[in-house]
Amino acid sequence: MSKLNVNGSDEILLSRHSEAQWNRREQELVRWTSNAKLRRRPKQTMLLDQVHVDAELHKALRLLNQKQVKTEYSCAGVSVLDEPEDHSLYAYLTIYSSKEADRFVQLAMKRMKHRLMVTYEPERNRYDLSSFYIGHNRSFCLLLERSAEIFNNIEPNRNEGVKLS
Repeated sequence: MSKLNVNGSDEILLSRHSEAQWNRREQELVRWTSNAKLRRRPKQTMLLDQVHVDAELHKALRLLNQKQVKTEYSCAGVSVLDEPEDHSLYAYLTIYSSKEADRFVQLAMKRMKHRLMVTYEPERNRYDLSSFYIGHNRSFCLLLERSAEIFNNIEPNRNEGVKLS
């Protein structure tokens, strides 16, 4: 666990990554910033409780909502209204801490391993889950969705005895 200070707010890095993984991420960032950013397709959204969300995250968000995991922000790709540089770097999801959310985060970390970066903001009592590698938005969304499916299928009465870490 490491403490980070981002824009004056303390965050705790919960996921673990090796030096080699951080180096790979840095190399991907350098390549990403130097490459041309072409819009492949317009951002696709779907309605979830009367809010437009990224189509790639829709099912995961719906499943998490069914388990009373409150989500706030999410981004999976390039917005039609924004420049590609602003929103195609990595996919992310913000989740407010709760008993159920804490359990989901542990499950996602166990399943997604080094592909997931998780920070916790004590001031806001929320987690930020993001793709550790740059430009791996599609695989991040699919892995997150699969984690949400597994989490959603765990029976409530079995949750009490399950240790996910």
